[in-house]
Amino acid sequence: MTDPVHSLDARHLSCPLPILRTKKALAALQSGEVLQVTATDPGSLKDLGAFCAETGNEMLSSREADGEFHFHIRKS
Repeated sequence: MTDPVHSLDARHLSCPLPILRTKKALAALQSGEVLQVTATDPGSLKDLGAFCAETGNEMLSSREADGEFHFHIRKS
């Protein structure tokens, strides 16, 4: 990935905090920049996908590893 990546640690936060923190972090980015989110809330997989669909931001990748969910989101 060649785009600048910004990180958000949303581990150990329950819904709706991962979404709210993601929204705030994306607001601080320029269009085209990428936010890497790490979360432990199992609902974040569905929630962040729906969030991207509703806001027009692009979910570049999502994966689960060792009980953590990792997302790369490009700001629209």
